[in-house]
Amino acid sequence: MIKEFFEEANLKGEMIVGGIVICVGLVGFSLFKPWVTVPAGYRGVEMHFGAIQNQVLNEGIHWRIPIRDSFEMIEVREQKVEAICTAASKDVQKAHSKIAVVYKIDPLTVNKLYKEVGLSYNDKIIAPAIQECVKAITAKYSAEDLVLKREEVSQEMKSLLQNKLNSYKMTITMFNVTDFDFSEGFNNAIEAKQTAQQEALKAENELQKVKFEAQQKVEQARAEAESLRVQKEQITPEMLKLREIEAMNRAVDKWDGKLPGTIMGSNGAVPFIQMNNK
Repeated sequence: MIKEFFEEANLKGEMIVGGIVICVGLVGFSLFKPWVTVPAGYRGVEMHFGAIQNQVLNEGIHWRIPIRDSFEMIEVREQKVEAICTAASKDVQKAHSKIAVVYKIDPLTVNKLYKEVGLSYNDKIIAPAIQECVKAITAKYSAEDLVLKREEVSQEMKSLLQNKLNSYKMTITMFNVTDFDFSEGFNNAIEAKQTAQQEALKAENELQKVKFEAQQKVEQARAEAESLRVQKEQITPEMLKLREIEAMNRAVDKWDGKLPGTIMGSNGAVPFIQMNNK
């Protein structure tokens, strides 16, 4: 009995120790976590004791050696940044603009970007580059051209910004000047000038319309005069005689056979009219 008691006690002790070992193992497994998960839209930068490695981790689960390996996640989906910019135009007018930029990072070079810049690349690279580009391009145009050639200005800013970001393997997918404004006085002056130009264009169009109508009348008068001239040249004595005969024939066709009383004889007979043949 005693032997069986001790054997049972030893078995329970072993089970308790085994349970403790398993619990400690699970706790250690959770604490040291020998794997890492790269979420969708990100890439992992792997480091061994802080030294950045050449390999970039794709989305999914990857094994790691605890304590030695650490990771940073870099987003490679499109990201948006907005900047408020103030710059001077070519004619020294202060321009205020709001710029919206959408960009993405090359997934294959996130380790290089992290090594050179870290995670604050928006503040260190993109925002300052936007300010530089806006000031450089704004200074090339007069304030009026900045308003009238907004699309052209926007394309130049985007092209210059892309050149600055090429070395960091960043690609601009959208560049938009969401707001471009000047002082109230300048805006009123531009509006007044555009209104004056529209009025002048309207007056010019009306003048051209009047000239066109007058020219049409002149051409019509010339055509009528030419038609009369041609008709006059075509009238000959023979044509006049022909028209006279045609008129007489029409009169004979309409005669009802009765003669007027004034040409009847005293005895009621029809006077004889002799027509000499010549």
